[in-house]
Amino acid sequence: MENNIQKEDLLALVKSKIYTIRGQKVMLDFDLAQMYEVETKRLNEAVRRNLKRFEGDDFMFRLTKDEIAQVGSRSQIATLNRGRGSNIKYLPYAFTELGVAMLSSVLKSETAINVNRDIMRAFVHFRHLAATLPLPNTNADVVQLRKDFEELKLDIEDILHDQNDINESTRFQLDAISTALAELQAEHRQQPKRKPIGFIQPREGNNDDMK
Repeated sequence: MENNIQKEDLLALVKSKIYTIRGQKVMLDFDLAQMYEVETKRLNEAVRRNLKRFEGDDFMFRLTKDEIAQVGSRSQIATLNRGRGSNIKYLPYAFTELGVAMLSSVLKSETAINVNRDIMRAFVHFRHLAATLPLPNTNADVVQLRKDFEELKLDIEDILHDQNDINESTRFQLDAISTALAELQAEHRQQPKRKPIGFIQPREGNNDDMK
């Protein structure tokens, strides 16, 4: 019971640290560093040493000043990034779900890095795709879907098996972050579409007002 309560508390904390930037659900470097109980500088140094693992905006990107202004009211950015005057002293990095997952990777070979990146993309894509598909019509469909999912999960666990310096606390936090991001992504897809507001394009053949 205690573990369930702790997990619920952590999920709530994670959700409060998630932002939508450039159409993606992301977490900021200093929030992640705080959860991992490391300095933001150390986290970013580790990322810089392994930039190949984070290639592409679908893993991480650096915020612009305009983006900082958009999320500043909900975060520590306003207090962390301003020194004397009003100049931004530090532009934080944003990590997507893929980027957060990649933070756990300590594999050494270039081949392993490439495979790891592709498997994580496939895993996230598969999970999001499964969430949008219609419910299976037969029990056989359910069995096959579960089998495919478990095989993909095993592939990921095999690749992450050699990560000897990831403790259980960090792994628990990574799992919670991944779960929270996936839940928010699903909630966004389920939101009903709003009716358009403003100018309505006239129907074809009814152009009297345009003459």
